[in-house]
Amino acid sequence: MNIQTKQSSVVALSDETLSMLPDTIARPTYDRSALSAGIVHIGLGNFHRAHQAWYLHRLMQQGHGLDWAIIGAGVRAGDAAQRDRLAAQDNLTTLIELDPASTRAEVIGSMIGFAPVQDDNAALIAQMAEPAIRIVAMTVTEGGYYIEAATSGFDAAHPDIQHDAANPQKPKTAFGAMIAALRQRRAAGHGPFTCMSCDNLQGNGAILRQTVLSLARMSDPDLADWIESNCSFPNSMVDCIVPATGQNELDLARGLGIADAAPVTHENFRQWVIEDDFCAGRPAWEKVGATMTDDVHDFEAMKIRVLNGGHQIIANAGELLSIETIAGCMANDKIRALFDKVARQEILPHLKAVSGMEPEAYVDLIKQRFANPRIVDTTRRVAFDGSSRHPGFIMPSIRDGLAAGITVAGLALVEAIWARMCAGEREDGSTITPNDPFWDQLNAAALAAKTTPQTWLDQRQYFGELGDDPAFSDQFSEWLKMLWNDGLNVTIDSYLQA
Repeated sequence: MNIQTKQSSVVALSDETLSMLPDTIARPTYDRSALSAGIVHIGLGNFHRAHQAWYLHRLMQQGHGLDWAIIGAGVRAGDAAQRDRLAAQDNLTTLIELDPASTRAEVIGSMIGFAPVQDDNAALIAQMAEPAIRIVAMTVTEGGYYIEAATSGFDAAHPDIQHDAANPQKPKTAFGAMIAALRQRRAAGHGPFTCMSCDNLQGNGAILRQTVLSLARMSDPDLADWIESNCSFPNSMVDCIVPATGQNELDLARGLGIADAAPVTHENFRQWVIEDDFCAGRPAWEKVGATMTDDVHDFEAMKIRVLNGGHQIIANAGELLSIETIAGCMANDKIRALFDKVARQEILPHLKAVSGMEPEAYVDLIKQRFANPRIVDTTRRVAFDGSSRHPGFIMPSIRDGLAAGITVAGLALVEAIWARMCAGEREDGSTITPNDPFWDQLNAAALAAKTTPQTWLDQRQYFGELGDDPAFSDQFSEWLKMLWNDGLNVTIDSYLQA
């Protein structure tokens, strides 16, 4: 691989050039040529490389887990470009930690390959069928599990699912590919692998189990029974704020002396809580700070409802006010106060303390993390896919509040702000371009709700029975009318003063 001149002081990242990196940049101390694969990870985005791949890298730095290296994979056409970028630099990644007071960088090497991205997923299936692969993990976003939002049931009618059920040997989805690989493993006597979700879904392992087993039963009930009896689906909670990579991040890496086509910036916080349920073994992640437990629920409830739910609270409001970043949203007095009051009064009552963290202290921690000005996390990125994120992150707290008889006024306002945002126009008159897989339907409902608020709540696929409960729907309607008539700032003030 060509190396840039010393005059530029920038080194093109590769195995060959690791020793040429600036002394300030940490790098693998293990022999990468001695690594062997044990994990296939589907969805090689920034989060995986800053989180799960980092934990494995840290374990390898201690001389452990060298037979658990990662093979990347993807099932979307865009994943092929990521494969090319990473392959050109020997699947190395530069991680740049942006503490408010400092910058630290390290190169991680726990990933050793990337399966070819194909329409029929043949190469991915063959890779997962290899007996050395003992874990298949995925980060495919909350909306990627074919869940009916209102019922949390399996969406068997989705065209992708119908295709995979009819063509199990040439599946489109990651889940169909996993099933096809497990079919080959059973036939060859290679045994099962652990199926592991790393997405922000409460009970993500149970949801992955539901998707895999439901799809398998549509074409091969006997195989579905074998998977249910032999595979494991551990629940997990993952946490680290990781922005998308753009020119700013590429320039930041170059400023540190590295030409990396896919660097990753991240905050100075990580947490990984994992249910210890692995049918074919696992790396010793607990040696590098992961929490192995039999009860993930309380950890994930706190994180999903406060951090992920909090992201929706502030990002939708920030979009209406043309605020570009999450840190910028937290610098806005009204948005920050909205988050604080909703979190403390309407989300925390339904959460339990976990080891080392009380719910009140967790809210303080999240406020600090959101406000980190060095994490350039865009409001648009965080507001993306509200049709999956609001049902998963906000509505559980609404249901709990209604069941407990406590106020849901702030959460009703949060949902009204989402509806107002989906109308597609900010308060300064600028256009909010489509930012959801179902934007056209959301936009139509939001515009109709301007005069008839109940139209928004009649989207049963998201709200289910909530739209029929006047303790929620009446407040939602009043907030949405106020947002249109008086604007966001006045509406938030009305809530804060109540």
